[in-house]
Amino acid sequence: MSWERSVILAAVGMAAIGLSLPAQAQDNTGVTIVLPEQPDNLEPCQSIRANIGRIINQNINETLTIITPEDGTVVPHLATSWEQVDDLTWRFHLQEGVTFQDGAAFDADAVIFSINRLMSPDLTCDSRSKFGSVTLTPTAVDPYTVEIKTDRPIPIFPTMMGMVMIVSPNTPTDRPINDPVGTGPYRLVEFTPETVVLERFDDYWGETPPITEATYVWRTESALRAAMVETGEADLTPAIAVQDVSNPDTDFAYLNSETTRMRIDAQMPPLDDVRVRKALNLAIDWDALGEAVFGEDVLRATQMVVPGIVGHNTDIQPWGYDPDEAERLLEEAEADGVAVDTPITLIGRSGFFPNSNESLEAMMAMWSEVGFNMELRVLDAADWVRYLDKPFPEERGANLFQQQHDNNTGDAAFTAFVMYHSNGQYSTIAVPEVDRVIEQANAATGEERQKLFQEAFKAVHDDVVADVPMFHMVGYTRVGSRLDWRPSISTNSEIRISQIKLKQ
Repeated sequence: MSWERSVILAAVGMAAIGLSLPAQAQDNTGVTIVLPEQPDNLEPCQSIRANIGRIINQNINETLTIITPEDGTVVPHLATSWEQVDDLTWRFHLQEGVTFQDGAAFDADAVIFSINRLMSPDLTCDSRSKFGSVTLTPTAVDPYTVEIKTDRPIPIFPTMMGMVMIVSPNTPTDRPINDPVGTGPYRLVEFTPETVVLERFDDYWGETPPITEATYVWRTESALRAAMVETGEADLTPAIAVQDVSNPDTDFAYLNSETTRMRIDAQMPPLDDVRVRKALNLAIDWDALGEAVFGEDVLRATQMVVPGIVGHNTDIQPWGYDPDEAERLLEEAEADGVAVDTPITLIGRSGFFPNSNESLEAMMAMWSEVGFNMELRVLDAADWVRYLDKPFPEERGANLFQQQHDNNTGDAAFTAFVMYHSNGQYSTIAVPEVDRVIEQANAATGEERQKLFQEAFKAVHDDVVADVPMFHMVGYTRVGSRLDWRPSISTNSEIRISQIKLKQ
């Protein structure tokens, strides 16, 4: 057994069980869901983050369109239909007779309000990052028809509207909120540091769901969460670690649209030297890391979209494990005056995904072995997010940033711009040629669109070396015996309570 594998297995074995168990499970029409992370807020504008989206997406707040998890097609929801008026204009026809949970009417003005709030510079909004630098101008045609103009052609615009949470017109526009109000089948009744409680919204416009109440609690430790479902103290938990998958009757693997990476802060020396960035990729024993930490089904990633997404490039070859070459590159850079011994901080997020901390510890050991000067900082979600979006903290120093990206939309547009364009909200690179290709891809259709996104991902991987791609993840979920529900590719971004049924 290699020393790297020993380190990895030892780290995996460090999972601790030490917290007291939660409140009692619900009555027979309620469910308790135990999540791996505490939500730092319940802001619909941040709903692309799993710790928020799993609670509010399609439960409290809904969207005009829905992207189906099975095949990525777009279907009507709060919009009954839509058509493209011209290259820059889309018209959406809305459901009538829908009200928000606070009694406000859902109409064209409410859609306009939600879009303008999403785009407001007064509000930090992760969901806005999915639109890049596009300007949206919504106007009402009549009370139940809205037109949205864009400042450049967006062929997949109906898909993009599946990312915009519709909020009550009474929602503040200048600050994040903890009390979201939407049109969904459940409304918020409690949000404390220990729990979130939703109850069924009796005036919901759609079919009445069977579950009357959902209580959310959070525990970081995968083993603890799995045990809570096993003993009946909770009904469901997503994202358990592979070593806790032990019961074939309750544990389900599912195709996961999440991809993990370490973002390299290419703006900060010594990470602004491409030889240093290549050395980071070559120093990791990927085969040992993947199987030991995430299981044998996990897939090595070369780009931040999974196979099957428009733009995924199967021709990109992953970085191999070559510690000798990593050392040589560092020595070459040092000879040219690069301060390769500068401390580099690994910024991780507590409970981000199963065995996330263990993977960081193992990678840090491998990077240190070839000569990097590494230190690890694992933050809670609220602190971690300060390093996610621009403007990045000025005092951050050289850093690698742990990130997990979910794209189950079928198209690379939701990934390429935000991560690799100069104006991308998460991007640390500024390469004019990459910008040009991404902009052309966003406006293209068909084979040209596929080809251009593939070109962008290859340049980012082979030439720019913007990150350390890790794995396309496989999810494992434990579902209690009284529930009739199975996870899907969307489980990492939403868990629709309305789709949970009770066994008879």
